[in-house]
Amino acid sequence: MVMGTHIARHVRTPSLSLHLVLLSLLQSVFVSIGDDTDVENLLIFKDSLANPSNLRNWNASVTPCNGNQANWMGMLCVRNQIWGLQLENMGLGGSANLEILDDMPTLRIISLMNNNFEGQVPELKKLGQLKALYLSNNRFSGEIPDDAFRGTRSLKNLFLSNNGFTGKIPSSLATLPKLLVLNLGGNQFSGRIPDFKQNVKVANFANNVLEGPIPASFSNMSANMFSGNKNLCGPPLEKCPVTSPPPSPSPSPAPSPSASPQLPPPLYRKTTSALQIALLVLSILSLLSLIAAFIFILCKRKQRSGASNEPYDDDSNKLPPSYIDQDKSKDSDCGGCMAKRPVDYAKLMFLRGEADRFDLHDLLRASAEVLGSGNFGASYKAVLTDGEAVVVKRYKQMNHVGREDFHEHMRRLGRLNHENLLPLEAYYYRKEEKLLVCHFMEDGSLASCLHGNHSLDKPSLDWRTRLKIVKGVARGLAYLYNQLPSLVVPHGHLKSSNVLLNEKSEALLCDYALRPVINQDQAHTHMMAYKSPEHAINGRINRKTDVWCLGILILEILTGKFPENYLTASYDSNTNLGTWVNEMVRDKRTSEVFDVEMTGTKNSKGEMINLLKIGLSCCEDDHDTRPELKEVVREIGELKDRDELEFSSTMGEVNADISGTGRTTAGGAFSS
Repeated sequence: MVMGTHIARHVRTPSLSLHLVLLSLLQSVFVSIGDDTDVENLLIFKDSLANPSNLRNWNASVTPCNGNQANWMGMLCVRNQIWGLQLENMGLGGSANLEILDDMPTLRIISLMNNNFEGQVPELKKLGQLKALYLSNNRFSGEIPDDAFRGTRSLKNLFLSNNGFTGKIPSSLATLPKLLVLNLGGNQFSGRIPDFKQNVKVANFANNVLEGPIPASFSNMSANMFSGNKNLCGPPLEKCPVTSPPPSPSPSPAPSPSASPQLPPPLYRKTTSALQIALLVLSILSLLSLIAAFIFILCKRKQRSGASNEPYDDDSNKLPPSYIDQDKSKDSDCGGCMAKRPVDYAKLMFLRGEADRFDLHDLLRASAEVLGSGNFGASYKAVLTDGEAVVVKRYKQMNHVGREDFHEHMRRLGRLNHENLLPLEAYYYRKEEKLLVCHFMEDGSLASCLHGNHSLDKPSLDWRTRLKIVKGVARGLAYLYNQLPSLVVPHGHLKSSNVLLNEKSEALLCDYALRPVINQDQAHTHMMAYKSPEHAINGRINRKTDVWCLGILILEILTGKFPENYLTASYDSNTNLGTWVNEMVRDKRTSEVFDVEMTGTKNSKGEMINLLKIGLSCCEDDHDTRPELKEVVREIGELKDRDELEFSSTMGEVNADISGTGRTTAGGAFSS
């Protein structure tokens, strides 16, 4: 392994064939497969790049992924597997030899945007599982072979904009069965646009030298998607000119003087009786009435079918905005149905009195990057033209309620206003998927601050900051309980990745109160509320389920440990963080519980112990013995940043103090 790594790291050459030979040799030497093969392929790919200095932590001695966390720069990891490469704004150059990555079966996303790659389009035919490829803003050039995309039948998003590609648009693009978003703008493509038969949602051909009529399948897209092509025509641009005017009719020959005069037709051919006129008018009116009745019935049926199909019940990193799946039909129901609807369902719906600040096309044009891919969908950061940064979350599991109920719930969330809640700014509705738009928080999530790689620029959180975060979370949760009393779990998905931090390290809850609109099977599998002890034991959740989630979060903040129940499908007492803390306390090892990277703990041990007790009380398996949320909020609010306890207090005395509380916890460590 060491020798192979040495070869991969120190043999540097621009020759692609040599790299492929090396790859073959490495694969023949190493009998291991999977992760080891991926590592070797990635290191060879790195050595094929010009100026790979930003990839300096690509090292064979460290695995690229640790669960969903990336150890290597530019990795997107899912369950310890390499899901994507996000190599953007890194000054990388040379040829993009993506064929080196052919043997990485889990690779789904590649983004090389905003670099200095050059040469022809990379070889892609063997990347059959690739779903998203982003090569915009580089120096690629030349013609793309007509069959270049023949093997990429899983491809959904393709961005080749702002390069120097020439020649015709390859016809193999028009045969990709899953293609949804295509951006070819800012090149020198010529000729006609192929007729894409698949259901492409967004396609950008602007600023090329294309000509001829725009295919009918793109006729309802924005004219901006075709601007900058002087010789394109047809909807949504101006009509194509008529190639040749129709021939004028030849004049009738003049009658011969010797011809006999024409007699006028009989009178009955010029006139119609009053009875015939009346019958004709009645027939037309009857036909119009039938058509109107048919349209009215059809509209009513569509409305009823929408409600019945969605019953109401209580439950690809700077990647471009592939989240924009525009609806071709624009919800254009028959007749005048749309005129009766209170909202325009084809637009972003703003919730905070700032309508039309931007629209879907603004998001499409925005500089964007993938922030993560969660259980319910992907999240993207989009930077608008005015510099504002927003987060767009794409959900495909929100068909639990009908259209009107969904809009009403979103408006309800839009009315929430609290300093510890991240406001929902806007949303977009389609039956197949929804977009939720929020303000982007530069400091990221609590999870990344607790479990990310710490440096001098971003050290670990100190005690005072952690206590401030806990207080903010508690206040935000209490506000949700007060404002949403009809919800069983007002948050329902409380965990560290759903707690964001602002520039003052204050907590902002996000992804709250979505349980009523999430599909039940997805909610039961992924939402934190359904990983609670009461759901595992009784199959139910209750008003104290959010309290249990708060307890786990408090213990995570104090210990710095990642809770196993975030990853498991259901509650498991053997892997529960509360169980581990109880066992440590019972064994009189409380000092080993707290995060060793937490600073600022001098003279604060007493308050840390008090917060630990509060967290454990929230983690009781029996929900009846858990405190009410208002009691928890009160106790947390009484904690001070520093107290008068001296650090010289022995941990034996502290353990004795804890044991004297008389509370019975999940592990039984605090029984009197």
